[in-house]
Amino acid sequence: MRSTTVANLFMQKKVLLTSVCRPLGPEYGDAPSVGYELLYRQVLRAQGIFSPRTVNIHFGLEYIAENLDVPTVVLQYPSKRELIKELKKGYDYVGVSFLMAVMHKMKEVVALIRKHSPNSKIVLGGYGTILKDEVLKPYGDYICREEGVAFFRRLLGEPEIPMPYKHPLIVSWLKLFGIKVSGTGKIFAGLGCPNGCDFCCTSHFFSRKHIKLLPTGRDIYAVAERYLDLDPSLVFLILDEDFLLNKKRAMEFRDCVMKGGKKLSIFAFSSIKAISQYTVEEILEMGIDGFWIGYEGTRSNYAKQQGRPIAEILTEFREHGLTVLTSMIVGFDYQTPEVVAEELAGLMKLKPALAQFLIYGPVPGTPFHERVIKENLLHDIYTTDKDLFYRRADGFRTMMKHPTLSPEQIEDMQRWCFEQDFQRLGPSIYRVLEARLLGYQKLKDSPNPILRAKAEYYATELRVAYPVFLVGRLLGPNAAVGRWIGDLEQRIHAELGRPAFGESFKSVLAVGAAFWTALTLKLNWFQHPKLIRTTYRLPEEQWSGFEMWEGLQRKVASPDFSIQVELQHAKQQVWMRLEGAISARHAEGLAHRLSESLARSRNQLVLDLKKLHWDKATDLKPLREKLAEYRSRIRVVLPKLAAAHPEVILVAGMFHHYHG
Repeated sequence: MRSTTVANLFMQKKVLLTSVCRPLGPEYGDAPSVGYELLYRQVLRAQGIFSPRTVNIHFGLEYIAENLDVPTVVLQYPSKRELIKELKKGYDYVGVSFLMAVMHKMKEVVALIRKHSPNSKIVLGGYGTILKDEVLKPYGDYICREEGVAFFRRLLGEPEIPMPYKHPLIVSWLKLFGIKVSGTGKIFAGLGCPNGCDFCCTSHFFSRKHIKLLPTGRDIYAVAERYLDLDPSLVFLILDEDFLLNKKRAMEFRDCVMKGGKKLSIFAFSSIKAISQYTVEEILEMGIDGFWIGYEGTRSNYAKQQGRPIAEILTEFREHGLTVLTSMIVGFDYQTPEVVAEELAGLMKLKPALAQFLIYGPVPGTPFHERVIKENLLHDIYTTDKDLFYRRADGFRTMMKHPTLSPEQIEDMQRWCFEQDFQRLGPSIYRVLEARLLGYQKLKDSPNPILRAKAEYYATELRVAYPVFLVGRLLGPNAAVGRWIGDLEQRIHAELGRPAFGESFKSVLAVGAAFWTALTLKLNWFQHPKLIRTTYRLPEEQWSGFEMWEGLQRKVASPDFSIQVELQHAKQQVWMRLEGAISARHAEGLAHRLSESLARSRNQLVLDLKKLHWDKATDLKPLREKLAEYRSRIRVVLPKLAAAHPEVILVAGMFHHYHG
């Protein structure tokens, strides 16, 4: 059986999905914001050592790979040598994900594919494919300009599958001064946006349509639960252009969160128009305590800005502990240096925790680009040199002619906005903590138990952050900010208590870590991620038997009992959830099939028993006895009341507990 399955896998088509190659960054000829990190390279670019660091992978590649039937490998930021090594293994299709600003890097990858794997068909994908066929056809056999799973399954001749698709569990780790501080689980809720702002590539790429990858609030909550099974300390990022716009789905999600009773911390993208449909209490009850909101400009008049006054919303959010990242645009026709200064001053009064400032840019495929071309507003250098246009299209270059401002003036204003944000309000990490403090004070005595639980969460975050204040007082951008950080520290201590000796000692270590961070930045040390290679359905010594494991859920299911099998490719482990009522007979049959699967593979198995129940203590005995010889490869997740059941105590004693 196993040899037949493996042989079938080898006969199938093989797919390689890859990002462009490292190294990336302006020091390698790329645009200023090009790199692996949104925060350090773009949003917090003026904050240096105070910017949290996290690598943003091309998660769409992992999502597509999870939902294909054929053997697939995903490479995140390979070097050219690593890509060549992989190409020599032979692939029928190679997909390349890219943005317009790294089109020159995409060309390099395509050249390597054609040289080292000439029989491979090349598929181009990502928002770089907003460019026309005449530009891209020389580099790809196929171009994906739609939702990627459906496209690839159709290309490979695989049957269509309904949404919600399988959702991969992708965690990114946030570091501060080189120290890991939190993990974020990515929830892929939707693609596209109906708002249709004239500059927005992601909206017009999908023709102003919203594709619900997770159609219901229950679907979204189910993914959050899976992440919490993996690691209860994770926070979440919901990837959906305007998550709160669909009120029915959002409120269903809120109902699930309230019923589930789990503490969630979620950052989401939303508009003033969408947010205005809710009270702040309803938003907090969803678990949301952070937003990315488009401030754009005071006279930009986009439809998404209609609703409650933004000053009212941002003030209320800050008072309730919500972290807000605002994005402002520089270079609108109506703007002058005085207008930009006025708009920035208005934004600074609202004290956003983070702020981004990008230049109004004409991205192909958007109405703004059409207008720029029609009115001949593109600067001549970009009209004659399209490659330069693509390379500089990152929001930090002035591409079009402005009624009153030169390119240099607009770019200087952008730099000034970033610097003023840092100098006036200080590092964002302390702005987040101040919002959390205000939220704790606001919610700690709330009659709503969910809001009191959120206050407790804020307090935990604040206490963990005690060691960062000394760094801010010593190394902040100016004396006024240093005094503000010291005052904030005292206010937090007044609420939550003085630091213990260990926390004070960590403060000193944090200063050393900050100086080390500054040195690595100056010398460009350790600024590039290592290759992340993930295999899907590729028969390997330690990771195989995919069809065998997935077949279990069909063979063992009954009206009262079911199992769900999840192949966690990145961790190379099988996660099996047992749900419903299990009898001794069911346990006997399941144990037999599990022992067969373990014997025919070398996979690690996580048995999730949280939603399992039984009538007699002895019902689990067959499961324990038949799996005893595989105890080194099995971890268990136990129900909360495990201590009340003798047989579960025996199971717990035999197998290690899963801790993420």
